[in-house]
Amino acid sequence: MAFLLPLLLLLLFPCQSHSQQPYINNKQLACNQNDTTTLGFVCNGAALSCLSYLTFRSTPTYKHPATIAYLLSADASQIASANNVSDLDLLPDDTLVIFPVNCSCSRNYYQHNAFYFLKHQGETYFTVANDTYQALTTCQTMEAQNPYNFRELYPHLRLNVPLRCACPTPNQTATGFKYLLTYLIRQGNTYESIASAFSGAGADVQSILAANELTANHLIFFFTPILVPLKIEPTKENIHAIPSPPPSFSPPSLSTIPAAGQNSGSRKWVFIGVGVGAAVLVLFASVLAVWCFCYRHPRLPESPLPPPKLADESGDAGRPFSNWSVSSEGIRSAVETLTFYKFEDVDKATGSFAESNRINGSSVYHGFLKGDAAAVKIMKGDVSSEIDMLRQIKHSNIVRLSGFCLHQGITYLVYEYAEKGSLSEWLHPAKDCVDSEKRLDWKQRVQVAYDVADALNYLHNFTNPPYIHKNLKSSNILLDGNLRAKVANFGLARILDADDQTAMTRHVVGTYGYGS
Repeated sequence: MAFLLPLLLLLLFPCQSHSQQPYINNKQLACNQNDTTTLGFVCNGAALSCLSYLTFRSTPTYKHPATIAYLLSADASQIASANNVSDLDLLPDDTLVIFPVNCSCSRNYYQHNAFYFLKHQGETYFTVANDTYQALTTCQTMEAQNPYNFRELYPHLRLNVPLRCACPTPNQTATGFKYLLTYLIRQGNTYESIASAFSGAGADVQSILAANELTANHLIFFFTPILVPLKIEPTKENIHAIPSPPPSFSPPSLSTIPAAGQNSGSRKWVFIGVGVGAAVLVLFASVLAVWCFCYRHPRLPESPLPPPKLADESGDAGRPFSNWSVSSEGIRSAVETLTFYKFEDVDKATGSFAESNRINGSSVYHGFLKGDAAAVKIMKGDVSSEIDMLRQIKHSNIVRLSGFCLHQGITYLVYEYAEKGSLSEWLHPAKDCVDSEKRLDWKQRVQVAYDVADALNYLHNFTNPPYIHKNLKSSNILLDGNLRAKVANFGLARILDADDQTAMTRHVVGTYGYGS
């Protein structure tokens, strides 16, 4: 009986260890149809995790290695190194960017996990997958790996974005291939042009065909991903420019399409006509579905615009909040309103994060950037919520985020520096403190209370959407040189739901403090 278990496993998984990955064949356009090819590349490699490569083309929104890294949950320094640029270099539009990612098996499919916050009403799994992420994922995968129905998407919702990657199979490893690169097919590409572009890294036509279970006569479609096996790491030095697409969007004439049986399929142009036709059909169906949905279901009333705030109430708060629209396109607003700092500059400003510059044993360091005093906070993990929130806020009683730096998976947030430290230091001075001036008189205490109240009023009633801090305490209230208060540390802040407006403290998180 002992031999039955291995035999049963072989019957259940007859060819998984050696099979390649089937080409997606434009099936990603039909979000309501689940096909195994749309869910990702099957975990059939020699390893369950590996170093893989993805490609992305720069856009007006994502045009720096840092912003591309933010979108794709990649390392900005690795993107810069692989493409011979710096973290902050401006890339021309439509520049091919190659970068490494950690590719792991999850739910039987290889993927590299990214995340995305919906920016405006009307974004769908389809638009995020195909427009924002350039078909590196699919609407089917996103819907399968997110708990939200496609009709339940709204701005500021956090979505998991599984990006398509793969690890080499035993057969590929045996023939010398070490990496698989996910390449997005463009109009005018052929098997030969793709292989030629990556030939410096060991790619060839036959390996590409085999990796995607294709034959030379098989049509490939514009705007679909294809795997390219590589023998060495791809860099700008060993990658050749792929020829520009032809000037016309017309499909090839019948005279240019080889007859069945001719061995010239490897020279076929991407059949753009079929792809565009299918895309138009799906787009029309999507518009019709949205129209039907909108007319069958009453639209939720839009949040009213916040009333104007008087300029004499809190200085900068009098500026129109419309300039900080939360419906702007993601990180582009961060690029326009925040400064990207090079790690070398941040490191120099803090004296290589010297202990003498550490503020009260915390992860915040004092330094000078471009001649201005700054506080640099070291953050690990997902800090996108804090960045996304603070980049929109300009209030004199809320600490200002001036920029950030991405380096080796760590985010360095650069804030304005509060000269007088935290309110906690003034209310509870150390026993050995001999500074008689570190005392707040009654008038100063009232002013601090007013400043904090004004900041909270702004967050609750004058931002769209409204926010709650969730971790307000004296150590998170900073004092500037004039002893004016600034609310800080928004790591636990979240959007104020409609139900919360009558129960602000129903769920307190963080440390003891007011959950405002």
